[in-house]
Amino acid sequence: MFAEPKGFCFGVRRAISSLEEALDSYGRVFALGSPIHNPQEIERLKSLGLVIIDGPEELPTGEVVFIRAHGVPERVLESLRKTGAVIIDGTCPFVSKAQEKALTLAREGYLVMILGDKDHPEVQAISQSIKGPVIVVSPSEPFRFHEEKFDKVGIVAQTTQQKGTLSKLVSSVSEKAAELRVFNTICGATSARQGAIARLAGAVDGIIVIGGRNSANTAKLAEISINTGTPTLWIEDQEELERGWFQGKKTIGIAAGASTPDWLIRTIERRLASAKSAGEDGWEND
Repeated sequence: MFAEPKGFCFGVRRAISSLEEALDSYGRVFALGSPIHNPQEIERLKSLGLVIIDGPEELPTGEVVFIRAHGVPERVLESLRKTGAVIIDGTCPFVSKAQEKALTLAREGYLVMILGDKDHPEVQAISQSIKGPVIVVSPSEPFRFHEEKFDKVGIVAQTTQQKGTLSKLVSSVSEKAAELRVFNTICGATSARQGAIARLAGAVDGIIVIGGRNSANTAKLAEISINTGTPTLWIEDQEELERGWFQGKKTIGIAAGASTPDWLIRTIERRLASAKSAGEDGWEND
């Protein structure tokens, strides 16, 4: 039983499709950071000619460079243009929207608050593009502003955050701000996947979450599943399937993060089907 939707979201599918076309056309493409948070998919793309670099300074002159779905700060794009690089922009439209809203708030004199992980490339792209005061608020820490008072505050969110967390932040800031403006920049695909796994949890004996350990959206799915009390197994590939984990479970649900490729989901599905048909001990997947 699958949580639907599952796997690549629109933005990731669009980015990977653009990258594959570029690799087919140019043979070698450089990417600023990992283009997707899934190590198995990265290895496949490397076999096609992908080269991952950490910054524009590592890009040879005149080469092809791919901008991942998370986007990059405007100053990085400017730096790439100066090198004469061929730029393939795979920035997710929803991420671009979050950047635009944050920039609008900054231009209008708001203190910009970004709900998200300060180390995530999407959040870094937004925060480093803003000229003016900006605060990154972690969803994993209590929203405490003590005695602080704010004049004008504008809030945006990393696209993979939960709506409930954004609501809590807005409530906390509203008590401290004279003026508050909020843009809900959470991606609909993210919310749909989170809702799907919450619903699935009530209908199964256990849930397998497929996705990279470095994937923020997959981590959220696993967190939601665990919080329902449903036994949850988070795996990156079929090698991490634990035979004993299936013992006593009649119905297994499967969910996959927005950065999990379809081919990997199918591989794991075939492994489960094969184990079930062979009657392997401990594999009771329906």
